[in-house]
Amino acid sequence: MINKRHGSPYDRGAADSYYRRDFSPHYYLGDTYRSQEITLVAMTGKELEEYAQGYKDNEAAGNFKEWE
Repeated sequence: MINKRHGSPYDRGAADSYYRRDFSPHYYLGDTYRSQEITLVAMTGKELEEYAQGYKDNEAAGNFKEWE
């Protein structure tokens, strides 16, 4: 089961895709930007897989920010 809470690896992967940012694995221990950020070097294999899944799921859905 994938944890999809705000700030999770899955959430951050989906958000990076949504905003058309580069694939850059990371997540937050709590809320995004309000807690400690965990970067690629400290991520487990499972966390990296969840980030990648969030990114891939959003890419497949085609749900992207419309910049005007």
